[in-house]
Formats: sequence, C-alpha cells, structure tokens
Amino acid sequence: MLKDIVAVKPLAGYQLFLRFEDGIEGVVDISQLIPFSGIFAPLQDLDYFAQVQIHPELGTIIWQNGADLDPDVLYSVVTERPIPAYSRAAL
Repeated sequence: MLKDIVAVKPLAGYQLFLRFEDGIEGVVDISQLIPFSGIFAPLQDLDYFAQVQIHPELGTIIWQNGADLDPDVLYSVVTERPIPAYSRAAL
C-alpha cells in the first residue's frame, strides 16, 4: 500500500480523522488498535493524544515522545482492506 498520511485531525475520545495521499479519508479509533502501555502510555492523556502530528519524511502520524503508527495499518482500517502480504512481512 505505502500511502502517506497528509492530514490528521484529533476528534472526540481517541479518534483521529486521517487523509491519505490518494484522497482516501476516514476516522480511526486508536484505542481499538493499541494498548496504552510502553511508548503509547502517554497517549492515554487526551490532551497529549490531541498533539498528534504528521512526520513529513515518514508519512505517518507521530507524537512528541516518538510514538508512531504504521500508515499501512491505518490505511487498512480506514479502507477495510487487508494489509498486503509484502507489508506484513516487514512488520
């Protein structure tokens, strides 16, 4: 897939509106994707969660502590399509 995220907007709760470079957009509930532990623990604080940004070189979303999410996974969630085997092998 390898679709970069070009826009992100925090919504209520742990939801993010995402737009990808191919124009696909949708809402992802991050609380359904990750445990709020380890590097993701600070994201449990909604004020911190809302500080999400786009990493210009990686084409994905990041937070100040270095937490990021695979854009292929997020694209798969938004489009409801499985991640191709070549992407899963790289995980």
